[in-house]
Amino acid sequence: MSIEIYKHNKEERIARTWGTTAGGLPYAEKAISGAGNWLIGGDLEVVKPIKYNDGLDRFRLSPSQLRHEFERRDADAVFAFQLRNPVHNGHALLMTDTRRRLLDMGYKNPVLLLHPLGGYTKEDDVPLTWRMKQHEKVLEDGVLDPETTVVSIFPSPMHYAGPTEVQWHAKARINAGANFYIVGRDPAGMAHPIEKRDLYDADHGKKVLSMAPGLERLNILPFKVAAYDKTQSKMAFFDPSRAQDFVFISGTKMRSLAKNRESPPDGFMCPGGWKVLVEYYESLAPASNGRLIVVGYFPNLFSNPK
Repeated sequence: MSIEIYKHNKEERIARTWGTTAGGLPYAEKAISGAGNWLIGGDLEVVKPIKYNDGLDRFRLSPSQLRHEFERRDADAVFAFQLRNPVHNGHALLMTDTRRRLLDMGYKNPVLLLHPLGGYTKEDDVPLTWRMKQHEKVLEDGVLDPETTVVSIFPSPMHYAGPTEVQWHAKARINAGANFYIVGRDPAGMAHPIEKRDLYDADHGKKVLSMAPGLERLNILPFKVAAYDKTQSKMAFFDPSRAQDFVFISGTKMRSLAKNRESPPDGFMCPGGWKVLVEYYESLAPASNGRLIVVGYFPNLFSNPK
């Protein structure tokens, strides 16, 4: 087994990954800036699978296990979708519409790989345990079909490194057996940590994937933007000709609504999934006089706001 020890050039690593060395890059500060000055590399021998014993190990399928599962389901196409947020009906629309497109292309049994990030994400993101509970409710409520959906944790951390990172996201899914990868606007993007602008061009991720070496076996599927259609009270593909009918609800806005126990628009997320999200923020409520403040969940939380 060969081993190599080499200097950890942190500034170069950060610059090449994010395209800037500005302070405030979440993952860089979390895992690189405070790390040691030397790195070690070499051949890796896996003795046995890592177990986290957190109740989620059944979702931690290796690439070979995923390929076996797709074979078991007789999938003739596998399309991967990555996210770090709870699944709302806009996400579901993108995934179900992709399956429809693949059926129209002549595939008989396209299977979805729902592959949420399992590593580091931003501090204000919903933790993995709660996200997996929410994903299970999405399947239980029939928003996604359990027969054509495989849910597995993608163990990578989120670097928020834009076009550089999205290549890793796409190439890793090839090993897992995917031959189609859904990519949207500004994948792995973030706001500039200092200046009031986006750190990356919103379309660069898609453009990089269309020309990156090593992705010849992966078909990139850009998707249309989904937003909440006020006229139909549901998530739909954005129509620029009637832009005034649509509302964009970001992941930040979604988390804010749940945190403040405000009702989302009817049709934004399945009730079971939203309940999990509300329960997560209730679990963070501070104690008052030695008692935990608990706010109940009621069906009319999903009444259509006037």
